[in-house]
Amino acid sequence: MQETKPQIQADSFLTLHYRLTTQDGEEVVSTFDLGPATIQMGNGELNENLEACLVGLIPGEHAIFEVPAEAGFGQHNPGLVQRIARSAIPVDQDLQENTLIEFTSPEGAEFAGFVREIDATHALMDFNHPLAGKSLRFEVQIIGLL
Repeated sequence: MQETKPQIQADSFLTLHYRLTTQDGEEVVSTFDLGPATIQMGNGELNENLEACLVGLIPGEHAIFEVPAEAGFGQHNPGLVQRIARSAIPVDQDLQENTLIEFTSPEGAEFAGFVREIDATHALMDFNHPLAGKSLRFEVQIIGLL
């Protein structure tokens, strides 16, 4: 009788190595040279679209997924690039170009924006995810399923 290996489900707890790169080969994150990651599927530890790639894989499996921008972190939305008065930026933030600034909404939600440009009165902020608009390569080696 052939033993069937358990498959990753949408709520699985698993250990894996993974590497995320842009299509041009720029590495975003990798655990292959470090210790493996242990994640609870569905907890937001990985992007939900990347988690969806893992469903159905089994321990020991190695897979590479080509993830188009719209299936990864979405397309870049020009509406999320906004010019904000410098006086509206939290004073505890170091305002410099090419840095990430954290904000808290009046409702208490936290979000971040990337500073694209600064002038005397305003900052051009990009509130898109840094990987928005980029096609990705997602490589995984499933180590174990708990």
